Amino acid sequence: MNMTLLSAYIFSVMMLLLTPGPVVALITGTAARYGYRSAFATAVGTNGASLILIALATLMLRGVVSLSPVWLSFLGLAGSVYIGYSALQNLCSTPQPGAMESGTDTQRRGSFLRGFATGLSNPKDILFFVSFFPQFIAVTQDFTTSVLTLCLVWVIFDFAILTLYILTVRKWMSARHGRKIEITSSLFLLTVAGCGSVYNVFELTHSLHLWGI
Repeated sequence: MNMTLLSAYIFSVMMLLLTPGPVVALITGTAARYGYRSAFATAVGTNGASLILIALATLMLRGVVSLSPVWLSFLGLAGSVYIGYSALQNLCSTPQPGAMESGTDTQRRGSFLRGFATGLSNPKDILFFVSFFPQFIAVTQDFTTSVLTLCLVWVIFDFAILTLYILTVRKWMSARHGRKIEITSSLFLLTVAGCGSVYNVFELTHSLHLWGI
C-alpha cells in the first residue's frame, strides 16, 4: 500500500469535509431545528450519495461511462438549482412547535431523502469524486482493493466529521437559537447555489462555444 498517497487522500478528504459547504450547512441546520435523529438520518443520506458518486467515478475509470465537460456543467447547474430550491423551502417554511424534540419517523425519512439529494447534487462533491478521486486510485496495486480502501476511508471520516458538527451544534447551541441557525444555514446554501449556478452557466457557455454551438 502506498502510504504517502493514502495520507494525501486522507488529508484531502478531511479538508473537503471540514470546509463549509452545502452538506455541512444542511447538517447543522437540521441538527439545530430537529435534533440528533433527523441530523444523523441526513448524514446517512449524504453518505449514501457519496457512495453513488464513488461508484460513478469507478465506472469512469473502468471506461464504462464517460462524462464530457458539458455534462459536468449540466450536473453542477442542476445541483445548484436543487440546493437553491431546498434553501428557499427552508426559509419559507413555518417552524412547528416542538418540532425539534418530536423527531417523527416521517421527518427522519424526509431528512434522509434531503440529505441524499443534496449530497448527490453537491457541486463540490461531484467535482471531487469525478476529477480528484481518480488520482488516488494507485493507493494499492489492485484496482478493487484501492476502490474499497478509498471508499472505507471516506465513509469513516465523513461520519466522524459530520457527527462532530452535529454534536457541536446540539451541545453548544441552545434550543431557542435553532431557527436562527437554520436560517443562517439556508442563506449559506442559497449563496452556494447562486455562485454554483453562475459558475456552471459560464462553464457551459464556454464549452458550447468551443464546440461551435
